[in-house]
Amino acid sequence: MDYKGYLIDLDGTMYNGTEPILAAPRFIQRLQDKQVPFLFVTNNTTKTQKEVTDNLRINFDIDVTEEHIYTASLATAKYMKKLNKGNKLFVIGETGLKDALAKSGFIEDKENPDFVVVALDRAVTYTDFEVATLAIQKGAQFIATNKDTNMPSEKGMVPGAGSLVAMVVAATRVEPTFIGKPESIIMDEALETIGLKKEEVVMVGDNYETDILAGIQNGIDTLLVYTGFTNPEDMTNEMKQPTHHIHSLDEWIIR
Repeated sequence: MDYKGYLIDLDGTMYNGTEPILAAPRFIQRLQDKQVPFLFVTNNTTKTQKEVTDNLRINFDIDVTEEHIYTASLATAKYMKKLNKGNKLFVIGETGLKDALAKSGFIEDKENPDFVVVALDRAVTYTDFEVATLAIQKGAQFIATNKDTNMPSEKGMVPGAGSLVAMVVAATRVEPTFIGKPESIIMDEALETIGLKKEEVVMVGDNYETDILAGIQNGIDTLLVYTGFTNPEDMTNEMKQPTHHIHSLDEWIIR
């Protein structure tokens, strides 16, 4: 099927941790050769757009610009800005998220934040969870960047942001507003960024629970590639199947 544009996942689709997926740069090169618009839509909030592009170019032979990158960090900052409910926050997260929020005018406040934002943070401490829990109990709005319980790496499937979010949910009994895939918030903003309609694009990814459900739940065709989180056996009992599924991006024909 012909698509005017591609929304593409990173972790598990372009690479697994530090391990390259060999078909990925060839797939991106084919899109570039045919001048087909594409946007990387990732739930990973640990890196800035520049860090993502540097990583792709230096480590995985994928040469793109910052305009090709749309992260859950950017989507979170944009969503919170639209709410207009204050600019003080406490963040469990890394550089990419904190940078996006700071550029949108948000400031850190552990004592009386308007928002608590929880994302992947590989240096998180018990004290951080304590501050987040108490702030939410006092009325701070709870925002979570994404539901990913695990993420693929060269070590295997390591804990993701969703695992950290679950701890805060257990401690507060408050459900957060989720921003990243499969939620409509990030998908609507990604479509706005690439400038195309739902029926004109396909969502490409390795994770049924995030990438593929992001398409299914938001009326976007999907292409599941078995190079990361989800394997063919996982799909046996799923009622809602992806539009397409392949074992390697080399199998996909771009028209």
